Amino acid sequence: MIDTGNTAWLLMSAALVMLMTPGLAFFYGGMSRAKSVLNMMLMSFSSIAIVSVLWVLVGHSLTYAPGYGALDMFIGGFDYVGLSSIMTEVEPIDGTDGGYPWLVDAGFQLMFAVITVALISGAIADRAKFGAWLLFAPVWALLVYFPVAHWVWGGGWISTMGEWTGLPEVIDFAGGTAVHINAGAAALALVIVLGRRKGFGSESMRPHNLPFVLLGAALLWFGWFGFNAGSAYGANETAALALVNTQVATAAATAAWMLVERIRYGKVSALGFASGAIAGLVAITPAAANVTPVGAILVGVLSGAVCAYAISWKFKFKYDDALDVVGIHMVGGIIGCLALGFMASSAVPGGGDAGLFYGGGFGLLAAQVISVVGVMVYSFIVTWVIAKVIDLLIGFRIAEEVETNGLDHELHAESAYAFDELDEMEEEAVSSPTPPGGETASPQVKS
Repeated sequence: MIDTGNTAWLLMSAALVMLMTPGLAFFYGGMSRAKSVLNMMLMSFSSIAIVSVLWVLVGHSLTYAPGYGALDMFIGGFDYVGLSSIMTEVEPIDGTDGGYPWLVDAGFQLMFAVITVALISGAIADRAKFGAWLLFAPVWALLVYFPVAHWVWGGGWISTMGEWTGLPEVIDFAGGTAVHINAGAAALALVIVLGRRKGFGSESMRPHNLPFVLLGAALLWFGWFGFNAGSAYGANETAALALVNTQVATAAATAAWMLVERIRYGKVSALGFASGAIAGLVAITPAAANVTPVGAILVGVLSGAVCAYAISWKFKFKYDDALDVVGIHMVGGIIGCLALGFMASSAVPGGGDAGLFYGGGFGLLAAQVISVVGVMVYSFIVTWVIAKVIDLLIGFRIAEEVETNGLDHELHAESAYAFDELDEMEEEAVSSPTPPGGETASPQVKS
């Protein structure tokens, strides 16, 4: 029997998570330079197209289908290829007589796969061939995302670590390892292969449209309630806790980030507010259902403060993470996952193992560290190999002339802003004081 209330919540949550990728496009697009904003946004939108099809064909199966023998520790099987075998199946909900269509879960998790791939793109703004990205996205999903998601949620080695190590079960409620650390480590490998942008460290590369950044952050924040609260797989107490924790952690992270800015630079910025919000959202993702609301505030403060410093590490270590994917998503994901080793509470609705601060000992922290390191190392190495192979086959980096002129014009033959038309209007306004119609020329024509 279908539980329509929980099914409706999952359907809504899937829609909310889908909205996050267009939100990411605005967030990244606004942070990019004006001459490459469309290219940056298209990398997110193309991820929706590529990963959606790939997920139906093999992605859901490789993530959730039973694997073959010992391989099940690392990758799923092919029982759910094409999703035909699960179209009429109902997944029961523990403790109730109802359930939800299995296909709803497939659609919900599809949205996670989409945004994980899109997250990586921000690190390589202004310098990657679009064709190379279109090749990289499906290969990375196949070789990195699907296996790692299987490790965490599909019965792989991370989700079963407690059975063969005696450690507590790893906690990753909504994707701190599978999504954020995974994407952040991949971003670091990719920027090392592609190298730094022309002028990195010597030229101003400030965001060209901060209203876009704030709009994108708002859409991400809104969609994240589906990301976290939806991961409760029901309209229940766990979803309520995840929703509240998501809100307060994000709010606390913005405050911490702005405080760091005020101390370091004497001013608070709109970009800092938006970046702090994303840092808080990332950090609370793995911990949303396993810390108290006060614990969530502490996670938010920690992530906002640390990530505000982490984004400047790229200048110290000379890697060009253009839009701070490493500094926010990888670092924020690590903070959220490891914070559980200290702040996980067994008093939450779903129960679970407690962290050090609640008398749980070092076991949970050890399990969290192993999962974090395992995902980081695997994602970095495999991404580096994928990027190197693509670079050898077709070249991953654009020519210097294309980078200088802007990717929008050179790769897509269009522009986000009609610079040429505006220039022509300004020239006409200067040369002709009386515009057509006989009205006196307005000084606002040139503004």
